[in-house]
Amino acid sequence: MFKKLLTKPYRYFLIIIPILIFLGFLIPLRNIRINPDMTRYLPQETESKLNLEKIEEIFGHNDPIIVIFEADDILERESLEKISAIHDSLTESAIISDVMSIFNTKNIRGEDGFMLVDPAIKDIPEDKAQKEELRKEIKNNPLAYKLFVSEDFRYSVMIINPEKGYSDSEIINTTKNIVNSIWGNEKYYMSGMLYLREEIQQKAMQDLVILMPIALLVMIIFLYFSFREKRGVILPMLVVVISTGVSMGLMPLLGYEFSIIAVLIPILMISVANNYGVHIVSKYQELNATNPNASMEQIVLESLRCVANPVILTGLTTIAGVLGLIVHIMLPAKQTGIVCSIGISLALILSLCFIPAILIGMKKGKVNRSFKEKSRTVIDKILYYMANVTVNKPKRIIIIFLVIFLISFVGIFRLNVSINNEKMMSKSHDIRRSTDIINKHFGGTKYISVLFEGDIKDPAVIDEMNELEQLLKSKEQTGSVTSLSSIIRIMSKALNDKNDEAYDKIPDSREAIAQYIEFYNMSGNPEDFEKFVDFNYTKAIVNVQFKAENIKEYNSILNEIQKFCDNSKYAKYQAGISIVEKDMAMSIINGQIYSLILAMITIILLLWLIFRSFRTGLLGTIPLVFTIVCNFGLMGWAGIELDIATSLLSSIALGIGIDYTIHLFWRIKLEIENKKTLSEAIQICLTTTGRGITINAFSVMLGFSVLFLSGILILKTFAFLIIFSLLLCLVCALVLIPAILMMKPEIIVKNIKLNK
Repeated sequence: MFKKLLTKPYRYFLIIIPILIFLGFLIPLRNIRINPDMTRYLPQETESKLNLEKIEEIFGHNDPIIVIFEADDILERESLEKISAIHDSLTESAIISDVMSIFNTKNIRGEDGFMLVDPAIKDIPEDKAQKEELRKEIKNNPLAYKLFVSEDFRYSVMIINPEKGYSDSEIINTTKNIVNSIWGNEKYYMSGMLYLREEIQQKAMQDLVILMPIALLVMIIFLYFSFREKRGVILPMLVVVISTGVSMGLMPLLGYEFSIIAVLIPILMISVANNYGVHIVSKYQELNATNPNASMEQIVLESLRCVANPVILTGLTTIAGVLGLIVHIMLPAKQTGIVCSIGISLALILSLCFIPAILIGMKKGKVNRSFKEKSRTVIDKILYYMANVTVNKPKRIIIIFLVIFLISFVGIFRLNVSINNEKMMSKSHDIRRSTDIINKHFGGTKYISVLFEGDIKDPAVIDEMNELEQLLKSKEQTGSVTSLSSIIRIMSKALNDKNDEAYDKIPDSREAIAQYIEFYNMSGNPEDFEKFVDFNYTKAIVNVQFKAENIKEYNSILNEIQKFCDNSKYAKYQAGISIVEKDMAMSIINGQIYSLILAMITIILLLWLIFRSFRTGLLGTIPLVFTIVCNFGLMGWAGIELDIATSLLSSIALGIGIDYTIHLFWRIKLEIENKKTLSEAIQICLTTTGRGITINAFSVMLGFSVLFLSGILILKTFAFLIIFSLLLCLVCALVLIPAILMMKPEIIVKNIKLNK
């Protein structure tokens, strides 16, 4: 078949058509943009998303920017004047809906039997005495203290809600321009999902623009030093460029949005797409050295005859591994699995047709010095050493791997799931600093709203809201709980003396509650209640602020609320972006499990079919199982959390890592069928095919290594873990598997008399 395809005029079609396809797929990429909204990574029918939409329909969309101002004493006149000016300027901006700060926070107090609703700061203090009086007032104001001003009066928070219809960048730039022009060089920090989205958008776009050329350059340099021949660089790189362009172009054509992890697609393709061409070129160089009298056509066709089957099989297993992502719950993971599997399929076809079509028309190159006995490279020397060790000390090797496996297995039980999206950024980033400040001084970055339905002025409803508040406030990680119930209790303190029975209590009649609200409206702004109750007083929310470092702490709050809702007549459900984040964390776990199971089953079946032996199929999965356990064990011991990027790790590592074992099996079996002893077969395999496997593996690792330059921390972590995983797969294939075969040679071949 290959001989006919590589004759004229078919050979020209095999070269021209892929180039035309590549150019066509570049057109949809003109308007590429990253969608950093992680709530859209979950299916639309997810319950937490639906509940959040219901609450936002009643109480409005809440996607604020949080600005934290820092000063030695935030109550200093200069600091307060600047915060006031920033508040006023943002309020006047057409792009901002409303601003909440210490300057429009209320102070509900009693005076001569009347309830007064004043601003928390009526006047900026002129002297030290006024400043200390203000400090005392704020400390006694539960609507301001530890909510808008920190306990040590070093920080003040401003919450900025944007108008709809403006982009994240417009909102962020407007806010920054106003704050910078007034606050000057003093410290401030920004936070909020909107700010995080914009930062991810910018950094992901930078990664796409910068990392792709760097990855290509790294690959070019590595291939040149591996093959020492221009064709060894150009031909695999042409396959990489074409298949990567097609994969990226598929995203908009299929209606997929570019997500954060879409940055991985070109890096994955650049790293993997050259795998198959590397084996073609490596075999060509081997035959060129060992058969100097053969023509170029004979060498190319013989190369295809020798490596076509293992290349096809390794391609299928890689595709199977990556396709395991299609059962992932996270939409970007599914999409990555689909477009990358198509791209890898194209790379496989191009390696078997496009590269030979060009190669066969070229002149023979010089013999690579790696095939001269007296001129071995570092890789060659390492492979010779591995061959000797595996043949002579198989038991010792197996014991060492077993000990490492057991240590890693224990580490899995320490593995945690990331529930804090801000950890996508480095520790020095603004958003990480602001998160630390909010968690330490303002009660936490997690927010949940609990919806109550009924006659909200009914004491029974308010009592249940108060009961939930007191329950949650008893939890260590709860920062604040606010609702109409807490406002009613504050008003009861203003209207009653401490010795009165009604002090700090919910009134026992609907009329009394309605009267409290009316008193507030007489002195304050009726719109203040819009954040807690609807216009008809039939729906209200309890807003919960808390901090959670891990899923266990997260669930302790959520489970408490859910238990309360299940036993309540009026509390209906809980909602909030924090619950969506938690569901995303659980989807990461479940998606990892589903994709891993599918990939593993598919690979076992393929190996079974390839080698017609179930035992061989199971043996082939040993490097994969070892790698997965060591990878998750390392994450557990090192405190690396499972996140949206690392959840793709296993399927990708499985798909790529199994290639090394297949090439190894194929060559060992071939040498045994050629009457070589098992030890001879292993030594020949490791010093010939092992070279191609090693070049393949390190080229993939180098491709992923450019992610260390990413501005997104989780992509750097992914780079480290995928390189670690592939290195383990390589070592297992070149050391562990041959050692096992030396102990159990019947696994790899049947009906062949073996001599170790």
